[in-house]
Amino acid sequence: MRYFLVKSEPDVWSFDQHMKKGTSGWDGVRNHAAAGHLRAMKKGDRAFFYHSNVGKEIVGVVEVVKEAYPDKSDETGKFVMVDFKAIEPLKKPVTLAQVKADKNLKDMALLKYSRLSVQPVTADEWKYISKLGGL
Repeated sequence: MRYFLVKSEPDVWSFDQHMKKGTSGWDGVRNHAAAGHLRAMKKGDRAFFYHSNVGKEIVGVVEVVKEAYPDKSDETGKFVMVDFKAIEPLKKPVTLAQVKADKNLKDMALLKYSRLSVQPVTADEWKYISKLGGL
């Protein structure tokens, strides 16, 4: 299993909305590096759901239920989307400030590529953040 982090502005699409819907497509990614991470995702892989701009915190976990397919919102046909099923919220959100302050997370992509909307998470980072989040 591989791990990722996906970002969404909560006033556009929040984790609560995703939980209510259950399964939803993750579309609108227009960065080639982020799209490459979407293409790398396999069914069963997991991702942290991160609220960007407002909140700036990891709030939940989603799982890939449909691998990359053409993004219906992309008229060029260059970009893909995946479908995520909401798994669970973190009992305690993990804030960007916490991640920045924690030496165990100093190499996390969230800090190195702060604007990248889909990014990898190592297995060690996944375990550590899951523990911080009460999972």
